Amino acid sequence: MDSIRNIVVMGHGKCGKTTLTEAMLFNAGEVKRLGSVADGTTVSDYDSEEIKRQCSINTTLQTFNWKDLKYNVIDTPGFFDYAGDVKAGVRAADSALVVLSGRSGVSVGTEQVYGYAKTKDIPIMFFVNKIDDNRASYEKTLEEMKEKFGKAVTPFVYPIREGDEFKGFVDIVDMTARRYEGTERVDIPVPEGMADIVAPLRDMIMEAIASTDEELMVKYFNEEEFTFDEIKQAIRKGVKDGTIYPVYCGSGQDNIGIRSLMDGIGKYLPAPSEIKEVGRKADTAEPVELVQTEAETSSAVVFKTIADPYVGKMSLFRVYSGEIKSDATYFNPNKGETEKIGKLFSLCGKKQTEIKSVKAGDIGCVAKLEFTATGDTLCDKNKNIILTGIEFPPPVLSMAVMPEAKGDEEKIVSGLTKLMDEDPTFTVTNNPETKQTLINGQGEQHIDVIVSKLKNKYGVNVVLEEPVTPYRETITKTATVEGKHKKQSGGHGQYGHVKIEFSPGLTEELIFEEKVFGGSVPKNYFPAIEKGLLDSAQKGVLAGYPVVNLKAVLLDGSYHPVDSSEMAFKTAASIAYKEGLKQAGPVILEPIGYLKSYVPESIMGDVIGDINKRRGRIMGMSESTRKGYTVIEAEIPSAEMTVYAVQLRAMTQGRGSFDMELARYEEVPGPAAQKIIDEAKKEA
Repeated sequence: MDSIRNIVVMGHGKCGKTTLTEAMLFNAGEVKRLGSVADGTTVSDYDSEEIKRQCSINTTLQTFNWKDLKYNVIDTPGFFDYAGDVKAGVRAADSALVVLSGRSGVSVGTEQVYGYAKTKDIPIMFFVNKIDDNRASYEKTLEEMKEKFGKAVTPFVYPIREGDEFKGFVDIVDMTARRYEGTERVDIPVPEGMADIVAPLRDMIMEAIASTDEELMVKYFNEEEFTFDEIKQAIRKGVKDGTIYPVYCGSGQDNIGIRSLMDGIGKYLPAPSEIKEVGRKADTAEPVELVQTEAETSSAVVFKTIADPYVGKMSLFRVYSGEIKSDATYFNPNKGETEKIGKLFSLCGKKQTEIKSVKAGDIGCVAKLEFTATGDTLCDKNKNIILTGIEFPPPVLSMAVMPEAKGDEEKIVSGLTKLMDEDPTFTVTNNPETKQTLINGQGEQHIDVIVSKLKNKYGVNVVLEEPVTPYRETITKTATVEGKHKKQSGGHGQYGHVKIEFSPGLTEELIFEEKVFGGSVPKNYFPAIEKGLLDSAQKGVLAGYPVVNLKAVLLDGSYHPVDSSEMAFKTAASIAYKEGLKQAGPVILEPIGYLKSYVPESIMGDVIGDINKRRGRIMGMSESTRKGYTVIEAEIPSAEMTVYAVQLRAMTQGRGSFDMELARYEEVPGPAAQKIIDEAKKEA
């Protein structure tokens, strides 16, 4: 277990994470030549959607050996739409490698993934990529990092430049230097002109080392040199405690500085046994701290599911204690079901290597689990422990999905169900009021990928539309009307006559009462009258939306001993309904959502202005737990929020987020109501 390093690689989109992991694989001898994102030849981005879009959309695992250590490198997407996959990667890792572009510096995505690592409280290492770009600035990036992430940011290397060209770097810890000529790497003395630059940086490292131990602090103040072992152990302790964030730099594309980074991961990032893992008993919820050794009873967490139309479901899991063996049986306490483990695999991208077991601290893959989903625990039956799952972000954007061809409805449902196994960050719902099937996802690109997968994996073409707002109708006054249905067609005729009072009700459902005296309407026709009203209430008289908060009282009527029937009274009730609602002050109701927007204080005014434009009402503002952010609470019509997620991201440069839940329905203002009525008439 001490020879394993589980690292999640995170960063803003296009910072070069996948290119960096490709260079790691090349250095480890897993690939013979460096793959390219542009050419679709990388080990990590093997999915057809990733190749087409030239960006990561899935969390993938790369496993390789480096200098007697096993590295499980979890490469994650960089775009906001795939934050769920990033959180899944963080769940399985013991440390985080946060990648930045030396040209772009600290981007919003950098801040976001840093927050994920801090939430799980795992050690952090930084890599400033693309330092070979002549527009890159290592110094500026370091300043931004210190401003955003604090004094723990500690540069371990410094780039060597000759003019505008990046030629190598100085290792500040051991005060050596490396120079690159193409793929050739040569160890050289620290260039004379750089001594004044790196000396204060090394002092910074030594001070950080001293702060990890009282004895080292004494040596530091006495100006005594630390031994190599003291430096290494102190850095490991500082990294684990979060007082040191080592910073490396280089170029993933040119494979410069990557070997030093890989060495740093092995020397300074923790082994699984050094990381505390706490679960809870399934029956009592009592906390249980795991001893991450092979000798313990088995426990593991599934952190990623891959749905393959040919192979079936593949589940990636991290073992926290004991050992998961092939052809063995384990218990899923989340589902209360037993799972039979078949073949086990070690993964490197899509390459599968069959193995017999996965031991504590390691990561593996199993095919065709029947009950287990992402975030579930697998354990020995007698252990009965539930490990912490994954908190996925809720969907923020909904689109209605319809088949291009008639008869594909079942295929759509089947395909989406399988894709939901793979991706828990989207849901599928059916709106009974609008008769639409909705895909609810993390953004435009996320939903577009889902649609593309439906086509490519399951052969279903669909069309997307904005969801129809589920308006409703009600009445504001009381009206008493008569409804008479009389028809003579030879033989038995049809006769039904009712007098009904319509008024605003106290519940959404129709309230039906009868106050008939003298048998003017026999009791056996009451159910037919109620059924006629219930059927009619499915469509209002203004725009055809369902009617709510309606009370109907049967006051009087008449019947014919021969021609009256249930159907006749049902029809008479519907005639009364149509006339009664017209006279009872009908209005359109719209859903009002309660919105919480989490936005940077610097653009709070812009967000408030946008909410006002959407007919929103600001209910209050408060300071966020996140530094520099404000929580804006508002009530806002749901019809104005269909693409709010996309627009908020644009307005806040990706820093804003929101939660929204249905608060109530309320009357639509006159001009807006008339527009809804006019549009309904056009569609009719």
